[in-house]
Amino acid sequence: MQHTHEIILPEGWPTPKGYSNGILAANGRTLYLAGQVGWTAEEIFESEELIPQFEQALKNIVAIITKAGGKAEHICKMTCFCKDRDLYLASRRALGKVWKEIIGNHYPCMSMIFVVDLLDHPAVIEIEATVVIPE
Repeated sequence: MQHTHEIILPEGWPTPKGYSNGILAANGRTLYLAGQVGWTAEEIFESEELIPQFEQALKNIVAIITKAGGKAEHICKMTCFCKDRDLYLASRRALGKVWKEIIGNHYPCMSMIFVVDLLDHPAVIEIEATVVIPE
């Protein structure tokens, strides 16, 4: 597989687990994604639980990227907003499994922010992404 983006890791820094500190994107088209929650294309929540909502939000992200002509590996930055820090931490192994199934071994720059609430109920997680689709 040809790498279109370069992972940036300063000398002496430990390799981060589950994210990258920096990505130098190839020339291309930039795609900005609105926050995606764990509902279907019909805006129906099939679950109120974190793991199924995380899975659906990632599928929504990949659907948008695919429509724009890109791939999950072109994601440069993600910002996740989650309502339950303790549940997130307790679910990391299962969330990692879902990540691998949908995104693969690509780990963009990420921020995880814990919030009091999200607009679309009963959302427990919302994920924004910035993607650079190579020329």
